[in-house]
Amino acid sequence: MARLEEQTAGSKVSSLDPSLLYTHCNPAQLSFGTTAELEDLSEIVGQARAMEAIRFGVAVRHDGYNVFVLGPAGAGHYSLIRKELEKAAAAKPTSPDWCYVNNFEQPHKPKMISLPTGRGVQFQQHMRLFVEELGSVIPAAFESDEYHSRIEAMNGEFKKRQEKEIEEFSKAARAEGIALLQAPTGFALAPLKNDEVITPEDFDKLSEGKQKQINKKIQQFEELLHKILHQFPRWRREHQKKVRDFNRETVSLAVGHLIDELRAQNSDLPEIMAFLDATQADIVESAGELREPVSSEKQEGVATASPLQRYQVNLLVGNGTKPGAPVEFEDHPTYPNLIGRIEHIAHMGTLVTNFALIKPGAWHRANGGYLILDASKLLMQPYAWEGLKRSLLSHEIRIEALGEMFGLAGTHTLQPQPIPLDVKVVLFGARLFYYLLYQLDPDFAELFKVAADIEDEVERTDGNNMLYARMIATLARKHELRPFDRGAVARLIEHCARLAGNAGKLLTHARSLSDLLIEAEHFAARAKREYVVAAEVQDAIDAQIRRAERLHKLT
Repeated sequence: MARLEEQTAGSKVSSLDPSLLYTHCNPAQLSFGTTAELEDLSEIVGQARAMEAIRFGVAVRHDGYNVFVLGPAGAGHYSLIRKELEKAAAAKPTSPDWCYVNNFEQPHKPKMISLPTGRGVQFQQHMRLFVEELGSVIPAAFESDEYHSRIEAMNGEFKKRQEKEIEEFSKAARAEGIALLQAPTGFALAPLKNDEVITPEDFDKLSEGKQKQINKKIQQFEELLHKILHQFPRWRREHQKKVRDFNRETVSLAVGHLIDELRAQNSDLPEIMAFLDATQADIVESAGELREPVSSEKQEGVATASPLQRYQVNLLVGNGTKPGAPVEFEDHPTYPNLIGRIEHIAHMGTLVTNFALIKPGAWHRANGGYLILDASKLLMQPYAWEGLKRSLLSHEIRIEALGEMFGLAGTHTLQPQPIPLDVKVVLFGARLFYYLLYQLDPDFAELFKVAADIEDEVERTDGNNMLYARMIATLARKHELRPFDRGAVARLIEHCARLAGNAGKLLTHARSLSDLLIEAEHFAARAKREYVVAAEVQDAIDAQIRRAERLHKLT
């Protein structure tokens, strides 16, 4: 650089020596044979300031300290962010499991339950086995000899009570010369003479006074019969209530031990205990509906096929036994993919749904941890940005269909209970997106208080040259490429300085460097070398130039 300053200092100099625009990288200064000897680089070269910002944003637990990582596409945002978040996630407790269960009082408002890590899968399996046993236990209880004997006794008692009342009435009427006759439409009364019903012709032959006397008695007994028959519906309701109570008692005895086993397994979880109490109450109340056996094929069919399905558990997120908090990346951040969705299925010409058709989104999977999103993809999806902001501001995940939000829903849908949200969001994207959002969206500065600006270039020093060599080694292993010898690395450093437009700088654009490594390795593979040398790096550079020089040749 001193030679360049000397030659440009005087006004008489009219041209520059081309060698002054190029700074050679001496391979001898690189202390390795090939990149196979170098360790992977855990950070991108020269990004200390961006890393500090990311760590700060991740560490601050107050609202709004989400992070926006600024830099051009292909700068290696994702790798940088993912590694740092995984370090932070490993030190955090494992996130709980989340599930939805049926709300027996208001089925259109399913209830959410938070469970300790791993307990969600366990609870779901227990309830699945419970439902399978219900499918056989309840019908068996209603098919037992004891049940049929008791029901027959109750039916016989009810029938006997009616017959006794009619018989007593018949005797009383016959004593007064009135016969009780069974007609197709009910009962009828007729006068008697010598225990024989008087025909209409014989009745007309009676005196007018006798006819009035008989008609008066018939009228009196008709009124009495009406009162007796009026009692029968009430007696029938009482009988039906006794049958229902007995059915409930039968079901309660049949499933009581199954529920008790579930209570014993989950006695430390009040929410599950409350759900089991509600389940038992619903089973007892729905005894008649649950009497018919339901095949497994029918249970796995449409949403309304099996009444037993309402006792299942819809496990949205089961974190199992994996340690640490989740780190999620949503590559296609549509509104449903972020917030979750409620599916519908066709049944008898209509679209129906239930709590089992609630599906999770990225919020659910990342809850308790971290969510990484590409800003350009997020902003391209309708209502996704608004959905993201609303969840962050309200600290809850509220699953709603877009049609319902705008009053366009034409089918019956659900209103699931919102789930509390605790997620740190890291967006990455071009600087243009950051500054536009900061300028045009008043909520942005409130929600994304931390900006991590990726450096496009780093100083070209001996220390950074070695770090650059380690980055080349890391990328080569990532893409399963042959090792690069020190000469190839030196030529790559020289070329990345050229791309930076400054002999004292090095370009940090990971995609450009990766592309060049892959193309250089292609020439090494064609030459059947075990490692890549400087000549093959130069071949790759020349090939890139040739592919893009059509317009240059035209001039």
